[in-house]
Amino acid sequence: MRSTMLIAAATASRPDRTHGIYPIMKVCIFGAGAIGGHLAARLPAAGADVSVVARGEHLAAIQQNGITLELPDRTLRARVKASANPGDLGAQDAVIVTVKAPALPDVAARIAPLLRADTPVLFAMNGIPWWYFHAHGGPFDGRRLPLLDPGDALWRAIGPQRPLGGVVYSSNTVTAPGVVRCVSGRMHIILGEPSGPKSNRALALADLINTSGAKAEASERIRDDIWTKLLANISSNPLTFLAQTTLGAVFAEPACVAAVRKVAGEAASIARALGCDVDLDVDKAFAGAQAHKPSIVQDLERGRPLEIDAMFTVPAEFGKMLDVPTPMLDLMVTLMKLRARAAGLYPA
Repeated sequence: MRSTMLIAAATASRPDRTHGIYPIMKVCIFGAGAIGGHLAARLPAAGADVSVVARGEHLAAIQQNGITLELPDRTLRARVKASANPGDLGAQDAVIVTVKAPALPDVAARIAPLLRADTPVLFAMNGIPWWYFHAHGGPFDGRRLPLLDPGDALWRAIGPQRPLGGVVYSSNTVTAPGVVRCVSGRMHIILGEPSGPKSNRALALADLINTSGAKAEASERIRDDIWTKLLANISSNPLTFLAQTTLGAVFAEPACVAAVRKVAGEAASIARALGCDVDLDVDKAFAGAQAHKPSIVQDLERGRPLEIDAMFTVPAEFGKMLDVPTPMLDLMVTLMKLRARAAGLYPA
């Protein structure tokens, strides 16, 4: 029922937020790369007026030809508004941020024209989010994370009341400007309020994504979902990064598998100390992923900014903050930084 209302609302001049309904008409994807491009290609089918913030050749291609999504069984093409300047796109009913963590200061500096007083911002990103301790409760409630939000730029520009947490399960690649390929065809997003209960805005955005042909669900424990994905990344990515190889190559080495299990256990202890109910079945989590080369390895190979702090440094700092011993995780984070500095991709 909500999905029907959302599509019908796309023809209205202004969202009607009476009777608990939260229709979404205008959606901006901030960062139309692999994940953002996938969403941008799907959402118009759900009746949304979609726009994207992009740059360079990717932007030029989208402006000229639209966004193309190559799936195993079909190809989707969508014409969307696209600009490098958010001011060209106007205020939105929802914004979905799909940049990598190092680009967040740029988001903070430029997102204001997209926001009305009630516009939610879904951060569909890897790692610990900058807002993590907002509405957390307990002794760390409201704590800031300067490594992820230098100078509180996001806290001031967006505010802690706007964010929805987002966890994305989908493997996508930008194969050419304006073209995204999803080999599995799968896009699954879990989203939720930092405060916990499912809100109208979270349910409405999940329904919109479901109507588009992707899969979305609203969660009442979004931090559990964040840590569930993070455990897989934090345990396996350091070794693939250091060896610059695939998951299959790492899991072919018993010593590496033992290290993966050790890091997964340490990270799960941190999450549980923060009140999250998580664990990782290493064998199940990585079954069938032997050929996969994690995105952080691809970023290293292409000289792109690395998500080391959001995915590794900050969780390790949480361990120290909570007096949870994490010797293997600490070693992996240190080695990753040394490797990244050697490549000129991480500050001294």
